[in-house]
Amino acid sequence: MSLEILDTPALVLDLDAMGRNIAKMAEFARKAGVALRPHAKTHKSPAVARRQIAAGAVGVCCQKVGEAEVMVEGGVADILVTNEIVGATKVARLAGLARLATIRTVVDHPDGLDALAAACVAAGVEIGVLVECDLGMGRCGIADPAAAVALAKRAIATKGVRFDGLQAYHGKIQHIAGWAQRRAGAEACNAKLAEFRAAFAAAGIATPIISGAGTGSYEFQTTAGYTEFQCGTYVFMDKQYRDVGDETGERYGRFEQALFVLATVMSIPSNDRIVLDCGYKTLSVDGGMPEAMDLPGWNFGFGGDEHGILRRADATARLPKIGEKLRIVPAHGDTTINLHDEYQVLSGGKPTMAWPVAARGKIR
Repeated sequence: MSLEILDTPALVLDLDAMGRNIAKMAEFARKAGVALRPHAKTHKSPAVARRQIAAGAVGVCCQKVGEAEVMVEGGVADILVTNEIVGATKVARLAGLARLATIRTVVDHPDGLDALAAACVAAGVEIGVLVECDLGMGRCGIADPAAAVALAKRAIATKGVRFDGLQAYHGKIQHIAGWAQRRAGAEACNAKLAEFRAAFAAAGIATPIISGAGTGSYEFQTTAGYTEFQCGTYVFMDKQYRDVGDETGERYGRFEQALFVLATVMSIPSNDRIVLDCGYKTLSVDGGMPEAMDLPGWNFGFGGDEHGILRRADATARLPKIGEKLRIVPAHGDTTINLHDEYQVLSGGKPTMAWPVAARGKIR
């Protein structure tokens, strides 16, 4: 009933569930002997990042310079930008941040490395770089271990940058459905990483940091040589991750659902169709359909910019009332969060405050 005071649609964060998720991942990392560097592109909030760090995280990851700027302004002192930063304006901004915090980023090409180094020299700073390895994802990164070694040697010989190790993240394995299938994908990733580690060892180059893994794969990568995990979605969870399954079945139950969109039933045109006040401008579509937490037996579909439609899939499913508020789990939390200005924060099940989605729209 406490949610009734919230106007809708609203992005709602359960602070207690989030806290338990943060503690659980932090404890796993401690026991595994791996540092935790959560990815802030999920929550886009220094308030969340500070809680992760207080629980033991060494810092956070960001995907864009703008996100990193928001995190530094919010008191985060150690950041890895897990993306190649290209362009004079961006590298100058990144170099400027290195005056305020410990900054690292990733490189996969000599030209990018040289441009970054020049900006750092001009700013009188040094930035740590990780050579990004393509472990089969087919996005950024170097697929050939020998070429990765060559770029690392160039970094070691270049002023303005410091070679700190490897980035070894494979995003596609995170959402492989089925416990055994996802483990097999992670093990193939681990085998490719072993090739890079062997090449660097043969060249006599230390890799003090090997950063990667994610919410879907971290359990399978504790013995692969990673020194830090970049898990992000565990802090909130979403439908995509809940649907990948664990060893007990089709639902991934490691972490609690701490994030949802609160929506209101605005129309009931028929007994098999319900219309909610949440559409494309409230919930992202890239990860598939959201799920109505409070109304099993109904399937979510979009009805336009401002409308969500629930259709009856079970003849015995409960029919809600006009004005009733329902919790909707986003399919993809990261991109849904980026649609909202603020979180409505619950503590003890009651709305207590609003937190800005401070890095919303920071795409540069």
